[in-house]
Amino acid sequence: MDISNIIKNLHPLEIKVLLKYSEKDELTAKKLISELDYKEGHANQAFSWLSGKELIIETGRTPYTFYEITENGRQLSSTGTVEERLVSLLKEKGALSLPEVASALNIENKDIGSAFGQLSKEGILKMNAEKKAEYTGAELPKRISVTSALLKKACEAESGLLDKAKLSAEEQEVISGLAKKRGAADSPFKMIERETVTYKLLPAAKDVAEALKKAGVTGNEIGEITPKMLASGEWKNGTFRGYNISIPPARIIPGRTNPYVQFLESVKDKLCSLGFQEFDGPLVETEFWNGDALFMPQFHAARDIHDVYRIKNPTHAKSIEEPYLSNIARVHEDGGNSGSRGWNYSFDREFTRRLILRSQGTVLSAHQLHKAEVPGKYFGIARCFRYDKVDATHLSDFYQTEGIVLGEEANLKTLLGFLEMFAKEIAGATEVKYVPGYFPFTEPSIEVHIKHPVLGWFELGGSGIFRPEVTKAMGIDVPVLAWGIGIDRMALMALGLNDLRELFCEDIERVRQRKARF
Repeated sequence: MDISNIIKNLHPLEIKVLLKYSEKDELTAKKLISELDYKEGHANQAFSWLSGKELIIETGRTPYTFYEITENGRQLSSTGTVEERLVSLLKEKGALSLPEVASALNIENKDIGSAFGQLSKEGILKMNAEKKAEYTGAELPKRISVTSALLKKACEAESGLLDKAKLSAEEQEVISGLAKKRGAADSPFKMIERETVTYKLLPAAKDVAEALKKAGVTGNEIGEITPKMLASGEWKNGTFRGYNISIPPARIIPGRTNPYVQFLESVKDKLCSLGFQEFDGPLVETEFWNGDALFMPQFHAARDIHDVYRIKNPTHAKSIEEPYLSNIARVHEDGGNSGSRGWNYSFDREFTRRLILRSQGTVLSAHQLHKAEVPGKYFGIARCFRYDKVDATHLSDFYQTEGIVLGEEANLKTLLGFLEMFAKEIAGATEVKYVPGYFPFTEPSIEVHIKHPVLGWFELGGSGIFRPEVTKAMGIDVPVLAWGIGIDRMALMALGLNDLRELFCEDIERVRQRKARF
């Protein structure tokens, strides 16, 4: 063991322990707090450092429990418990309904109900033929007086703590029903479980202590010059701690926005700078807006339970806005005023009210159409949910950036320009290709694909020009360009990642080291 090297790396908290105690002493945090005037954190830090240098060893752990009175407990000690006040009121006023009791005592109905339920089980109270609570005359259970005594004892204690070991068996039984470990705001007591850890110095500590004494090190050396020391000249008479300049400085971790959140904000900023207005909508949608309003037939394969998540309670919306419900129903059945023949089936107005989690960002565009300005440009960033196998390029919940452009002169060339902007300027792709696609609500339909350096080619998103069946039912009679781009996939390129799951990484260290590339 290199004692000289150990001495150089000892902190004053460690030095004082080594000089004060020997192998025979049993050390605890409480002992150091009492005898060395340490704070609990300082004591635990000293033990941790000495243990790392193999100068001290843990010899045992003793668990203990305290009960700390809460603000609610202090209030109950002052006013009396709910059960005491309930019985006292019924003794004084006679039979009362529980709402009348709650009003008279200014206590919530649920608390009165709980107290009455317990006291009725014990035969103290009962409900008479008029459905009113009344006192039976029976003697109050011992636990009520024990509870009051415990509350008073805790209030009188300077720390507000009751040591379980010092309570009687009866008190322990009562207080165990009054205390909670967590979420104790509505409980009289909070349970605190701790451990007393004991340590002993190892033989090597004696050699280090002797070397410290020989070197004249006391642990009181000055480690930092303060303005007060400079003003008084105290530093002139002090002894200074040595410093190891080879020790790396403490790491400073500044707070910053998550890189993926920064990326989402950058997309918003870019679109807003191009004159787009942002729209948004709820995560829970109806089948009407999620599919029917987009001319997706109610028997479409994507309506299958394996593609969307249904809401268990409530299962359906109360109603759908008119005249959009009737307009869309006619479009599905016979084409309505769109000029097409529709899907030629009987539109199910019960099915259309079914609630689901939003499965595509295009639902935002469907909501916006009937209130959009012409000409106009709109976009939104939507969290979507779709049953899918999770892998490097697929997630079961994901972000899409959705947008529409309305205007007489809007055309396919304009749409391709927007797609190129997303692929190259936002995602940072260098290789882009456009592939014909099919969506029930657009014609023509285009998919944009980009090439990732590791994952290869994958679809970035779909786009097209809304069909008249979608726009005319909403009162729009001009071309409407639409796209739904996987913003998570754009982030793969922009952030230099190879797996979508890394965007939602739980490893904070990896997130800290990630650098945005936009």
